[in-house]
Amino acid sequence: MALVEMATQRDIAAEPNDVFDAIADYQDVHPRLLTEHFTEYEVRDGGDGEGTVLHVRFQATSRRVRELLLDITEPEDNTLVEKDRNSTLVTTWTVTPGDGDQGARVRVHTAWEGAGGIGGFFERRFAPRALTEIYDRILANLAREMEKDA
Repeated sequence: MALVEMATQRDIAAEPNDVFDAIADYQDVHPRLLTEHFTEYEVRDGGDGEGTVLHVRFQATSRRVRELLLDITEPEDNTLVEKDRNSTLVTTWTVTPGDGDQGARVRVHTAWEGAGGIGGFFERRFAPRALTEIYDRILANLAREMEKDA
């Protein structure tokens, strides 16, 4: 098994703290950011950052469906970590000031222990690209959410 990783980022014309608060709002804002790949969204505990427990069904492709039970932590300022209880999947959201202190830069990093053998080869080759496309759309939705009142 090998580590499979994906990372993407986007600059958003909004205050970093406001952007972080929006991402951490798993009750109201976060579900509006997600694409059609995420269904059965249910906050099971908390709902605002640290201590949130979230259930979601993630379907990357027609054959790749995962039931995720995510524990949300905030290990440091402006960082959210979503760790799946059912697998090694970990997604980290980091919000920092943008270039020249203009707006916010949001980085999403996802990693997990991939499968072995031929299936693992294809997973390492294609999954990061597919996930990047999905998270690029989520970041675009976040930008629209944050910039709509600007």
